[in-house]
Formats: sequence, C-alpha cells, structure tokens
Amino acid sequence: MTQLTDIIVKQIERSGPITVAEYMAQCLLHPEHGYYTTHQPLGAKGDFITAPEISQMFGEMIGLCLAQTWMDQGMPNPFTLAEIGPGRGTLMSDILCATKSVSGFHDAAHVVLVEASPRLQQEQADTLTGYNVDWVADVTQLPAHPLFLVANEFFDCLPIQQFIRTDNGWQEQMVAAENGKLGVMLGAQKPIEIYGDAPLRTILEICPSANAIVADIAQMVGSYGGAALIIDYGDWDLTGDTLQAVCNHQKVDALENCGASDLTAHVNFKAIATAAAPFAQVSGLTDQGVLLERLGITQRAQSLAAQLQGDALENHITAHRRLTHPEEMGHLFKTIALTPKGAIHPAGFDI
Repeated sequence: MTQLTDIIVKQIERSGPITVAEYMAQCLLHPEHGYYTTHQPLGAKGDFITAPEISQMFGEMIGLCLAQTWMDQGMPNPFTLAEIGPGRGTLMSDILCATKSVSGFHDAAHVVLVEASPRLQQEQADTLTGYNVDWVADVTQLPAHPLFLVANEFFDCLPIQQFIRTDNGWQEQMVAAENGKLGVMLGAQKPIEIYGDAPLRTILEICPSANAIVADIAQMVGSYGGAALIIDYGDWDLTGDTLQAVCNHQKVDALENCGASDLTAHVNFKAIATAAAPFAQVSGLTDQGVLLERLGITQRAQSLAAQLQGDALENHITAHRRLTHPEEMGHLFKTIALTPKGAIHPAGFDI
C-alpha cells in the first residue's frame, strides 16, 4: 500500500466516501504523493508515450495545419500560439520547427504554454531553448489576441464524475473504504435525475472542468479569431466505465497503489462540442489517423524514410503505423476543431 492509499483510506474512514473526481484529483495532484508530483509520466522511461514522443511527424502536421488556418484567417499579427497540457514541450517544439519557413508566422506568434507545474515549465523551457516562451497557469490568463491552440491528450486526465442508472434513477458512484481497502459504492445522496432515461446499470461520466475549459477557449476563439485543435482518445457520445490506470505502460487497478499510476478517462467529444457551440464553430469528429493522412503524413513519412536505413527505418515505419493505423492510435484517438463562426474549417477536419 502506498502512503497516499493509506492517507485516502483514513480520510474516507473518517469523513465518508468521496466522488470519483475527488479520488482522481488526490491521486494525480496530491502535493506530496500525487502522481504528477512524484513521477515523470512521459516517454519510454515513464508510464505512457504520447503522439509527439512517437514521431516528429505528428507535430509537423499539426503545425502546418495551424499555419494554414492562420493564413486562411488573414495572417493576424499578433496572435497567441498556445498549447494546453504541453508535457515536455516536444509538440510545441515540432510545431515551431515545421512552421519556421511560413513567412511571417513566427514574427507574429506569441508562444504561450498553459502549465501550472514549475518542474514541467523548466523541462519545457529546456526543450524550447532559443524561442521566446511565456507561461500561464490557466486558459483564462491567455492574452486577448487571436488564439491558435492545440490540446493533445489533455482532457483525458481531468477528474470525472460517474453516475449509474439504478431503479431509483441516476446515482453517483463513490469511492469507499472497508477493512483498509478501497472500493466503490453508490452514493447515499438524493438520486440524480437530470440525465434522462437509460437502461439499468448504464454508467455515464461527466467532466465539469473539461466543459468549463472548452467554453473558455471557445469564447476566446469566437471573440478574437483563431482555432483550437483538440486531440484525445474517446468518442462522440460515451457510456460505460472508462476510468483506467497505467503504470509502466501496463493497465493496473485504478483503486490500488494511489499516486503510483496515471489515471485517465475517455473524452466525450459530444460534451466538448456542446460546451463550445454557443461561442464558436465546431467541426465534425475526425479520427486522428484520417486527419494526419489528409494533412500529408504519408508523403512526409516517405520523404524521411529515403534518408534512413536499418533500425532507424524500421522504427520510423512503426511510428507512422502507430500514429495512423485504425488498430493503433489512428481510430482510438479523435480530433475536433473550434473556429470562429463562419470561418473556414482547418485543413483535414470534417465539416
């Protein structure tokens, strides 16, 4: 049992069950024992690898998509080039590298990373040496300029609430403790009826913080111009328990060894679209693999392959497949774009 497991068990025994959202927040963000406090999650030595860590081609395609959208909107100057949840800064580095030959783009861009962790800010600064970068802790602190933003695997790590359809209506699933061990139970509070009808035992997950963040981003894009590209694993209208824990690239029990594994949940893109729609134009949902192919990743892969051989070539081919193939990240990961109402949709996105 980890120290954090013991802390959470004692808290529940003392004060009663907690929501899944409260549990996730403690596991990930506890100031001493939380996962993000104590772990380096990314990369081969971490617990998972994101698309930018797999290949530079991912960031290159996203960067060129943003640059084309910037041109389509009249090349505003200045504009904010932002990433929310930027990890080690790899994606932004590849975006900047891919767009350096786009006339006027770098001169007009104010690079801002939305990152609250001082440790990660330092890693991002090291990765982006040579670029002028600013940091903010929250999207509401972004400058009041046209905003070109990317969020890759950000929303999946935000705390969720789970509700189950029972004979009494919708009841929230809680994390409880018994005999020193964590488990789940239905909340004793008044059943929740706001989600309509559904078959018994249906599980719905909601993420209020994701909806609020998306609404803030959409308001900025709708008011000042720009685009927000959201890339994550999930689907349009999800039901079921999607909470999962990953440690050393393997799935583990989400209620064991608190703070030792990364906790995530699939993103409900319908909820994101609904939160954004009052303020901005929302594209259709597009598979990551389809988007990357439309943006030209295969041609780029072929160009790079011509310069490689041996293991480097094999790794390159594997990376391309992993990013685009439907049986790998190509179908599991989805994308959606936010633009001002009436604007041209970003290249590659379904209308």
